[in-house]
Amino acid sequence: MPNVRPGEKPEIARLPLFREMQEEQRERIFSGSFLQVFPPQLTLFELGQHPDFLHVLIDGLVELYATSAGRDTTMRIVEPVTSFILAAVVTDMPYLMSARTLTSSRILLVPAALVREVVKQDCALMQATMRELALAYRDMVRALTDMKLRQSAERLGNLLLQQERRQGGNGAVQLKAEKRLLASLLGMTPENLSRAFAVLGQHGLEVDGAQVRFTDQAALEAFSRPDPVKDDD
Repeated sequence: MPNVRPGEKPEIARLPLFREMQEEQRERIFSGSFLQVFPPQLTLFELGQHPDFLHVLIDGLVELYATSAGRDTTMRIVEPVTSFILAAVVTDMPYLMSARTLTSSRILLVPAALVREVVKQDCALMQATMRELALAYRDMVRALTDMKLRQSAERLGNLLLQQERRQGGNGAVQLKAEKRLLASLLGMTPENLSRAFAVLGQHGLEVDGAQVRFTDQAALEAFSRPDPVKDDD
C-alpha cells in the first residue's frame, strides 16, 4: 500500500479529525498512513478482530454490521467523511462490528498504535477524538430511542427527514444504499419496509426507485414525530 502522497496531504489535513493538529504531529500521521481504493463488497475487518488501523472514509459507502447465529444486521451505513470504528482503536479492544464496502471506496488507513501515541501528545487530536466519540454515542442513543419509541413507518419517516436535511433540505432524498440494507438498518424485513413506504405515501411521500420526494413535509413530520433535539448535521 502506498503512503499518503504529497498531493493528497491537503485534502486529508482538512478532515475534522486532523485539521487542528500541530503540523509536526500531522506529518507523523501522514508518514505512517495509507490512502487506498477498495472495490465494492470487500470485507475490511470482522467482528472480534483486533484493530490494526483507524479507517477514515474519504469517498464511497461502507456498511457496519453485526453477526450472530448465522444472521447479520446492519448497524450503520457510513458516509464520507468520517472515521470508523474509533472506539476500538482508542481502547485497543476487539471490534464489536464487521465492515464491508458497499461501493468503490477510498479509505485512509492510520495505524491504530500511531493514533494512540499521537493522541497523547497532540491536544487538538485528543479533542477531535473526544468529539467524534461523543457524536457516535449520541447517534447510538438516537438509534436506540428510535427503535424503542417509534413504529416501523415512523422510524422510516424520521430517517428520511434526517437524510433530507443532510442532503440539502430541498424536499428530496436520494437513497444511497439498497432498500434491503435500509430495512436491516431500521430493524425491519424488506416486506415491512415496503409496507412502511406505502404508509408514508399517505403522509406526504412519493417514491420512485431510489428517489424520494416530500409532497407534504408538514404531514410527514406530524406522522413521523422527528427528534425535538437536533444536532448540527
